[in-house]
Amino acid sequence: MTQTPPPSPATPRPRARAEIDLAALRANVRSLRARAPRAALMAVVKSDGYGHGALPCALAAREAGASWTGTATPHEALALRAAGLPGRIMCWLWTPGDPWREGIEADLDMSISGLWALAEVTAAAREVGRPARIQLKADTGLGRNGCQPADWPELVAAALLAESEGTAKVTGLWSHFACADEPGHPSIAAQLDVFRELVAYAEKAGVEPEVRHIANSPATLTLPESHFDLVRTGIAMYGVSPAPELGTHEALGLRPVMTLAASVALVKQVPAGHGVSYGHHYVTARETELGLIPLGYGDGIPRHASGRGPVLVGGEWHRAAGRIAMDQFVVDLGPAGGVGDEGRGHKIQEGADAVLFGPGDRGEPSAEDWAQAADTIAYEIVTRIGARVPRVYLHQDVGTDVP
Repeated sequence: MTQTPPPSPATPRPRARAEIDLAALRANVRSLRARAPRAALMAVVKSDGYGHGALPCALAAREAGASWTGTATPHEALALRAAGLPGRIMCWLWTPGDPWREGIEADLDMSISGLWALAEVTAAAREVGRPARIQLKADTGLGRNGCQPADWPELVAAALLAESEGTAKVTGLWSHFACADEPGHPSIAAQLDVFRELVAYAEKAGVEPEVRHIANSPATLTLPESHFDLVRTGIAMYGVSPAPELGTHEALGLRPVMTLAASVALVKQVPAGHGVSYGHHYVTARETELGLIPLGYGDGIPRHASGRGPVLVGGEWHRAAGRIAMDQFVVDLGPAGGVGDEGRGHKIQEGADAVLFGPGDRGEPSAEDWAQAADTIAYEIVTRIGARVPRVYLHQDVGTDVP
C-alpha cells in the first residue's frame, strides 16, 4: 500500500484513515526480543503486514533489531526485496510452478515441505547456477503444511543429496504450533517433543542448519523452551494480543500499532420508530440523532458486527445501529444536543472523529473489542482493513520514538 503523509492543516483530512504508529511497532519488537534474548527475531509481514503495510513495518522492525523478515507467499517476499529490503527474507507458502528461480536470484530462504517442492527448487538452482537456500518444514502436529514425520527421513536424504550436488543449502529446520495460544494444551509439549526428535534426526544425518524455529507470537510470549535459534513474531509485533487467554495487550507489554478512524459524514435527527439501514433490524426507540460513519464491509469492517461494533464519537462509545453496509454504517448518538444558530443543533457535528479502534489513549475500543463483536479474532480485524483506507505513517524516523 502507498504511504500517505500525515494530513496538514492545508490538506483535507481523508474520509477515513488507518494511522500506523511505527514507534509503537519498534517498541513492540524490542519488548519481544527481550522475551527471547538468546534467539534472533523474525518480523512476519505477510498479508501486507497484517494490514499495516509490509515494507514500512519490515523496515521499522529491522531498525528495532529484527534480523529476519517473514512472508507467506514468494510474491510478497520478492516485492520486499525489489523494494530494497535487506537481510534474510523467508517465505513458506509455495505452490507448483511458483517463481523458484526468482526466489534464488533474490537470495530468499524458501520453505520445503515435500519432495515435489525440492525437485522444483533444485531444477531452478541448476538453471541459475547457484544453490537455493531452503528450510525444511516438519508437520509436528498442526496438520497443515510441512512434512509428516514418517516422510521426514526421505526428505532429509533428498535435501542432503541436493547439498552434495550444489543445488541447495539447508539453512533451517522449522515447524508451527497448533495451540500455542491455549496455555497448557497437551499438543504444545507433544509438538515440541516431535520437533526435537526430527531436528536431532536431521542433524545426525548431516544437516547443519543456521536456524531452528517453531515459536510464533504466543510461544514467544509464554514458552521460552520453544525459542531455539529464532522466534517468528506476527500479530504481537503489531501490538495485538494473540489470544484473550494470554492476556490483554497491556498485560503483555504491547501497544497496538493501528488506529482506525473516520470523519462523521452526516448527523441528522429522526423520530421514534425510524428504521435504520437494510432490513430495519434497528428501529429508534425515541427521537434521536443518527451519525453516519463512512466505512463498511467494502473497507473491511465486519458485517457480522452489525448492531454490536463499537465506535468512539464525542468521547462516548456508540454501537453500530442496524446492518453494516458496503460503504457505511450508522450509530445512534442519542437525544439531540440543543439549539444551534439555525434552529435545532447537534451535539456531534459533521467531520467529528469516529474512532473504531486503537491503543485506547482516548478511551476508544480495541481491535479485540471488534473481534468480540464479530465473533472472530483480532488478527482478522486489522488484516482485513482494505486498500481504499489510506495508511498514515507516524514516527517513521527512529529519532521520533517516544519512551
